[in-house]
Amino acid sequence: MSSTSVFAVPLYLYVVPVILLIILILAKSTFKILREYERAVVFTLGRFQSVKGPGLVLMVPWVQEMIRVDLRIQVVEIPSQDVISRDNVSMKVDAVLYFNVVNPEYAIIQVQDYLPATNMLAQTTLRSVLGQHDLDDMLSERKKLNTDVQAILDSQTETWGIKVSNVEIRTVELTENMVKAIAKQAEAERDRRAKIIHAEAEFQAAQTLVNAAKILGSTPAAMQLRYLQTLTEIGAEQNSTVVFPMPIDIIRPFLNIMEKADKGALPNGETTTKAPLAN
Repeated sequence: MSSTSVFAVPLYLYVVPVILLIILILAKSTFKILREYERAVVFTLGRFQSVKGPGLVLMVPWVQEMIRVDLRIQVVEIPSQDVISRDNVSMKVDAVLYFNVVNPEYAIIQVQDYLPATNMLAQTTLRSVLGQHDLDDMLSERKKLNTDVQAILDSQTETWGIKVSNVEIRTVELTENMVKAIAKQAEAERDRRAKIIHAEAEFQAAQTLVNAAKILGSTPAAMQLRYLQTLTEIGAEQNSTVVFPMPIDIIRPFLNIMEKADKGALPNGETTTKAPLAN
């Protein structure tokens, strides 16, 4: 009796921790807790079974396998890419990619690792799309380019169960020589617009003067009033003697009177006089 009781105590102490350890391992392999934004792609003996979650998921240890998939929108930085535009301008372009998994089954089964695969596809698509546009389009129509890249990526990643929600081109880095060339082009464009605006202003001013001259020419009285107004302005501004030509319209009535008086003279210069009446 004494020898049996001595060996029973050490055996009990070894067996209980082993059993507890096995129970913990089985519990960890059996019970899985998924957050609201997580899904579990479950495989049974290597074959796809279902997508489970969120919440508590029960698994058969050593028979079933689970892969977690995050459904939240993921932000991936597309590294700087060397791009040659359609007008043969070399530049570096980087962007930001926003996407999320909408079909966990396809994201795990159809592609080996969807995150780097989507990143690499975004790089090649960015170079391809930008290479079809001129430099001016990249600088002025960036929103349209973002939409084009996003649409192409979304159509290609649809079979992977991935939805590309947005693509934003962040930086278009040009060489120093190209920056100087663009600055010169912008300066020349500003000079051209300034000259055009100045020419249009001169044309409008000349047209206004022509219209005013037509109005004054059609009304002699208006011309005389304009002369008088000019004299008044000159006299009010400075105390000086101004020699101003007399308008012909003002002295025309006096010239008419003199012409009528000259018509009564003889051809040899003698004047005609009436003889006095005889008494």
